[in-house]
Amino acid sequence: APAFILDEITRHLADLSTYPLTKGIASLRQTIATWATQRFGLNAIALDPERHILPVCGTREALFSITQAVIDTSAGKKPIVIMPNPFYQIYEGAVLLAGAEPYYINTLAATNYKMDFANVPTEIWQRTQLVFICSPGNPTGAVMSVDEFAQLIALAQRYNFVIASDECYSDIYFDEQQPPPGLLQVANSLDINDYRHCLAFHSLSKRSNLPGLRSGFVAGDGVIMEDYLRYRTYHGSALSPVVQMASIKAWGDEDHVCANRAQYRSKFAAVLKILQPTWPIKAPAASFYLWAQTPINDEAFSRNLYAQENVLVVPGRYLSRTATGTNPGENYVRIALVAPLAECIEAAHRMRRYNESLSLA
Repeated sequence: APAFILDEITRHLADLSTYPLTKGIASLRQTIATWATQRFGLNAIALDPERHILPVCGTREALFSITQAVIDTSAGKKPIVIMPNPFYQIYEGAVLLAGAEPYYINTLAATNYKMDFANVPTEIWQRTQLVFICSPGNPTGAVMSVDEFAQLIALAQRYNFVIASDECYSDIYFDEQQPPPGLLQVANSLDINDYRHCLAFHSLSKRSNLPGLRSGFVAGDGVIMEDYLRYRTYHGSALSPVVQMASIKAWGDEDHVCANRAQYRSKFAAVLKILQPTWPIKAPAASFYLWAQTPINDEAFSRNLYAQENVLVVPGRYLSRTATGTNPGENYVRIALVAPLAECIEAAHRMRRYNESLSLA
């Protein structure tokens, strides 16, 4: 956590004596609007702090609650929510608890680990009320292109569903000249009035190394946001005044984010140098994960790696479901390079030693 943000928390502890508004303070929403406008070049459709932005208690809470707010189960057939597979587990839980049906699109090596919308049947689109996307992706690090965003926006306009774009890794990338595009950026370029059907979700957890702050925002479709604010007032999810003041500092500063990216570049370079000679792992387009194919069953690989080398990775099957006869997470593991550089290097040496023991078995 950046020291200047921790200092801001300390300075505002007395603000805990007042109740916060669900909508958040105007200066926080304005800071978010300024950041998003600069980051994504929102020059055609102004991002209105009063209409288009709501602070939220991290993207996990927001992704769950937006699903409850927009899904309508009163229209006969069970509504469908489309999501990538593998996926962030909140997507599926939110869908099931909203009374909807998940529809999984496998993200495979053959599609560069991205969702293929072209093969979704028409009857599925006709029942779809919400589509989750994650770019950069968890766990694969894949980044959607401008054209892929535009394709999905066109489908949303045609079939009248909401796009929930989880962009919490959007500030962790490797080429400073090519940041990943975002949903609102493409909607802006297409002149989508009021960001209709489009919602983007951002967080300080990854961008600023502040997962415990539980601070993020949702931005987009003004009509949906009005209803979403009304919904949120009933479940007490307003950000603490202290958190809001710290968030203003975090969204208003880019130096710590650039330094964070530099640390990740160093970690990826060091870890891949150690692992690639014995393990065909590729660097992701963005995010802080390696999505690595395993030479044996992913669950056995992860369990034995922990037992023998005390290194924790996540079995890919734990992040996915079997769809169309395939579980795209099988025989993959997710490796998160979130530890300090020295620990990542040590872990990489241990993983290489473990892999070498498998090849000799």
